[in-house]
Amino acid sequence: MLNNNYGYACINMQLAYPKEYGNSKENRIVTHRNMIKKTFFDKGIDYASELSLKNCKDLFEIVKWNKKNNFNFFRMSSDMFPWCSEYKMSDLPDYKQIAAILKDIGKYINDNNLRVTSHPGPFNVLTSPKEHVVRNCIHDLTIHGETFDLMNLSRTPYNKINIHIGGAYGDKLSAMKRFCENFKMLPKSVQERLTVENDDRDSLYSVKDLYENVYKAIGIPIVFDYHHHKFCDGGLTEEEALNLACKTWGIVKPVIHYSESRSLEHNDPSIKPQAHSDYVYDYINTYGRNVDVMIEAKHKELAVMKYLNIHKMAI
Repeated sequence: MLNNNYGYACINMQLAYPKEYGNSKENRIVTHRNMIKKTFFDKGIDYASELSLKNCKDLFEIVKWNKKNNFNFFRMSSDMFPWCSEYKMSDLPDYKQIAAILKDIGKYINDNNLRVTSHPGPFNVLTSPKEHVVRNCIHDLTIHGETFDLMNLSRTPYNKINIHIGGAYGDKLSAMKRFCENFKMLPKSVQERLTVENDDRDSLYSVKDLYENVYKAIGIPIVFDYHHHKFCDGGLTEEEALNLACKTWGIVKPVIHYSESRSLEHNDPSIKPQAHSDYVYDYINTYGRNVDVMIEAKHKELAVMKYLNIHKMAI
């Protein structure tokens, strides 16, 4: 019997937009409070720390809501620490309080058998030939690793830090080789959690590319993205690509990503076909695999709830 969890990413629509979803007296609960560059340089690290602390407190509220509503799989926001490229986490004035809250959140997650992951943004490019780009990437990924360590989450891909490997720069093989070399500069807190994902352009990386040139070289798992595979299949069928990606996870339950085309959903050819839909409608065929499914739809937990309702599945 399959035991697939269905999760959502970063924002809880009902908590983030309470007035739109029947809770007019509630305050917004979000974990991506940020500021523009000018504000950061005007107000400095004290304000960054204040926002970070609020983000962490609200993360706990989202995690508790997830447990109450049977969402066992969730992706944390990668924007919890505003302008974190400019400081170390331990420099934040509220660091001790932030660390204590993260520890409590992690205990709650572990006590309730929840799964939490992250997906740092596209500026994390370990394939880059530019030293400063790689250095910034290492700094950002290190903060993700430190956050998960403070939460006492496993140093395994069960609590994955997932990225796309980056640009090809006209030579995919050389770029993938650079990725593997730069991977060795990451701290263990990141290396032991890092996963890579197939891309949505033929000029970038298919599951097959990642398997042959990244997984075989450094052994990190591959997250299979159904929607991306439609645009960059590497000569594999959907089932073949899924099975190949799952093969890289060892004893850890694989994560897969699922989304559908916003262009098709809105019947609007002016929208890029790669853009994610608000909801997902088609049955997600996992080909008999036990996996955790991250639904990357714009309406977040509402999209998961609608999908499960369409297909008469319990959450």
